[in-house]
Amino acid sequence: MHENIERIAVISDIHGNLTALERVLADCRARGVTAIYNLGDLAGKGPDGPQVIDRCREACDVNIFGNWDELMLREETQSDSVQWHRRRIGPERIEWLRNLPRSVDFRLSGRNIRLFHASAQGVWNRVYPEASHETKLAMFQNTDLTGYDHSEPDVVGYGDIHHAFITPFFIPKNKTLFNAGSVGNPLDEPRATYVLLSGVRDSEDWHHPFAMQLIRLPYDVDSVVARAYALGVPHADKLEIELREAIYRGMQKKKSGSSFFCGWSPIQHKKLR
Repeated sequence: MHENIERIAVISDIHGNLTALERVLADCRARGVTAIYNLGDLAGKGPDGPQVIDRCREACDVNIFGNWDELMLREETQSDSVQWHRRRIGPERIEWLRNLPRSVDFRLSGRNIRLFHASAQGVWNRVYPEASHETKLAMFQNTDLTGYDHSEPDVVGYGDIHHAFITPFFIPKNKTLFNAGSVGNPLDEPRATYVLLSGVRDSEDWHHPFAMQLIRLPYDVDSVVARAYALGVPHADKLEIELREAIYRGMQKKKSGSSFFCGWSPIQHKKLR
């Protein structure tokens, strides 16, 4: 193996789940990860927003602004849920969120890697796995969000949809799009998920080793659910189903006073997460 290989973790969408975050950070340490890039949505939904923000400030080399981070800035929001989470994290952390970068570029084994939360168009512009080829190619464009100071990327990573995948392109070739999934609120399967990149940092040589790996980890869901109910987290019952069954709350139904779960993919549901 090349002696200068670095391992870079790409995490996203922690959503106030400190237990899942700590499980991922422990795995990163065990794998010799040298840098952690966090693609946003630190707080909201889960019980541990303040602790997650503080931990990410300490543990992550880069934190990127997400759509829930934008929600935390909204003083006049009419959402009781958003207001509950805003009160929990407090003004100093909200101000820190406000100043997070919207995207980041770096070189790894000759490839320009670009990371952002949702898309090159904005934090509220959602791109699903079944999107058209043209929509996915637009993720590689330079835009006002990404800036125009870098060459267009070879590899783009994002979060937002809570559904992990890695997609190589053949036309044009040598392009790869990946989604890091969600650490704290996965909606494809109920395990904390992140992507591990390996390569030579700042190298212009495509012949250097390069790899991507999707990592999925079990964690103590019971403790997170118990904490959510104890703290009175808004919609804790829906959060519990999300964490246990990976079914988005917009797809959950009720029958005779008890929950039952439909079999549709959460990705089919287009409402904001």
